[in-house]
Amino acid sequence: MDDATLVDNCLKQDPPSMRVLVERFQPTVLGLCCRMLHHSHDAEDVTQEVFVRVFRSLASWDASRPLRPWIVSIAVNRCRTWLSRRGTRPEPVDFLHETLGREDSPDSGELLHEIRTALEAMREDYRLVFVMFHEQGLSLEEVAAAMQRPSGTIKTWLHRTRAELLDCLRKRGMVESPSLD
Repeated sequence: MDDATLVDNCLKQDPPSMRVLVERFQPTVLGLCCRMLHHSHDAEDVTQEVFVRVFRSLASWDASRPLRPWIVSIAVNRCRTWLSRRGTRPEPVDFLHETLGREDSPDSGELLHEIRTALEAMREDYRLVFVMFHEQGLSLEEVAAAMQRPSGTIKTWLHRTRAELLDCLRKRGMVESPSLD
């Protein structure tokens, strides 16, 4: 079932369609909430809030636009609200141990710590773009829609985040600088 049909059925209060919508987008929403909030119970609570908000706002969804970025933007906004109430910052790099490819290396824990530290020092928008693109697997266009920013801005932020991260890791001696032979 395509997104427009699914939304139409949900607007008609069709329980199976509502279940399908939640099942289709819950992994993305919960994963994003976990990374932003760094607390599974908070993430579950916010995920529930997101879907309540989604169902309340479905009539305002523009069917000419993809549904996934719209839902992700609601999740981002709910997480930001939760964080401002909680007064803590997210730790968006917990997933990196899965992508390092060197889990058995004695240096991987230290590298993960350095990456986390470097990302925490960056502005929130950069961290969020990094998580949505690298962990959630959203395209640049989907991240742009979720962040309500132009694709070019998102591409620039992602590039800057990677460059700052690499520079920080080089300064800390975690990665070698390329030789200029």
